[in-house]
Amino acid sequence: MRVSDLKVHFPIYKGVWRHVAGFVAAVDGVSFEIQRGRTLALVGESGCGKTTVGKAILQLLKPTAGSVVFDGQELSGLSARQLRPWRRHLQIIFQDPYASLNPRMRVGEILEEGLRAQGLGKTRDECQDKTVQLLAQVGLPSEARSRYPHEFSGGQRQRISIARALAVEPKLIICDEPTSALDVSVQAQVLNLLKGLQDELGLSYLFITHNLSVVEYLAHDVAVMYLGRIVERGRVDEVLQDPRHPYTQALLSAVPVIDAKDRRPVIRLQGDMPSPSNPPSGCHFHPRCPQVMDICRKEYPGRSSLSSTHTTHCHLYDAEKKTKKN
Repeated sequence: MRVSDLKVHFPIYKGVWRHVAGFVAAVDGVSFEIQRGRTLALVGESGCGKTTVGKAILQLLKPTAGSVVFDGQELSGLSARQLRPWRRHLQIIFQDPYASLNPRMRVGEILEEGLRAQGLGKTRDECQDKTVQLLAQVGLPSEARSRYPHEFSGGQRQRISIARALAVEPKLIICDEPTSALDVSVQAQVLNLLKGLQDELGLSYLFITHNLSVVEYLAHDVAVMYLGRIVERGRVDEVLQDPRHPYTQALLSAVPVIDAKDRRPVIRLQGDMPSPSNPPSGCHFHPRCPQVMDICRKEYPGRSSLSSTHTTHCHLYDAEKKTKKN
């Protein structure tokens, strides 16, 4: 999967005639790649545009601009009919296991729905056998087929959601904070399940989360988002052990650690994240940045390469480059 300069802008309507008075730049030029069998974690505060990125990749929201290429196929601009054969390769696990399952359908019917839509179950017996296999893959008994979603706990419902995503044999699954609504002990079980399935099936994940402890455990690469843009990206060990962008440093300083020698000085950001309908000029983070410079208020920083895999958008590193040249 290669995402290039993806933008999703929502119009703001005003007045009786509902004229367009502006736009909410929910996603404003996001680019990244996800390799086969790897996990990219997309992290940031609530409201920064993480979920919108996931839905735009799946074409559940129409991108305003940009490119989404999967296995060499450009997905943006395809009609619903053209997208149908590609949908089986791209699935999503939603955040709320209580709201994402149809309460009027039995678990077996929920799992068979995708099989029938993609023509993967030729006969009734084939569909039933497949659903039993899927339930076993996620650690649920075959008897669950005949029960309704309300008869299960939150963790079990999320396992059913994972089984539903697996039913059509996808290559990439977008996990939209799949553990945030679960108890801590259940979160660990679901994460172990996802990791095991990735090793077994060679799946790729886009893991949307705000929990950096989950990122360290599950992800290979990480992208940090702020106000619709990615401000730092790299391998997990690079970004978590040597964060360069002031926003990433602030996020990591808030993560609790057991060993006092590993504890970072807490960085307290002033104010709230600005509205995406009226972002600040220059660097979007400058009103809250403890290391702000004059240029930050005027120009959005370009990409600075810290290594072959680690990049950031920050004027601090532009200043470093100029100093080294001089």
